Amino acid sequence: MPVVKVLKMDGTEAGEMTLAENLFGAEYNEPLVHQAVVTYLANQRQGTKSTLTRTEVRGGGRKPWRQKGTANARQGSIRAPQWIKGGVVFAPKSRDFSKKMNKTAKRAALASALSQKLADGELLVVESLTVSAPKTKEMVAFQKALGLDKTALVLMDNQDTDVILAARNIPGLETAPVEEINTYEIVANAKVVLTKAAVEKLQEVYKA
Repeated sequence: MPVVKVLKMDGTEAGEMTLAENLFGAEYNEPLVHQAVVTYLANQRQGTKSTLTRTEVRGGGRKPWRQKGTANARQGSIRAPQWIKGGVVFAPKSRDFSKKMNKTAKRAALASALSQKLADGELLVVESLTVSAPKTKEMVAFQKALGLDKTALVLMDNQDTDVILAARNIPGLETAPVEEINTYEIVANAKVVLTKAAVEKLQEVYKA
């Protein structure tokens, strides 16, 4: 089973933790991870864009001028695409971009992403994550102590309002409850930080 060092908020070691093999020791499956990422991004799209075609624009029922003898180009409607306020050619319409992925594949993709992060040394476990007050400087100190110089996702076992408020102004640092974990966020961030309690909760939910 994989073993990871448990760190304190100041970056010093506080012991070790054995991780579940099925969640942190899985073989990397790139096609499955890619599918999970594409599915997540597709499901974020609203698909509400819509413009009017020439059949939907109001007016234009009458021919603007007769066919011949005016020295103008022949026209059939002032709502044709070449006219100002005319319809749009191949107008975009509302559509559903959502994709589906079965539960087993989702879990496998998540396990694959987490395992790869651990193998690359980009997954950290902290003993606990607390701040005395919702002050940005405490989270900045935490960020520096753990070497989170690039993008980082911090997953907690609860909704600690003080931590969320302290971290929200720091560029590249995201906080979220472990219940909201997904493959896209794991892959998109350079490092993933979990509290010890968050790991335990995650392993309980995804136990083999």
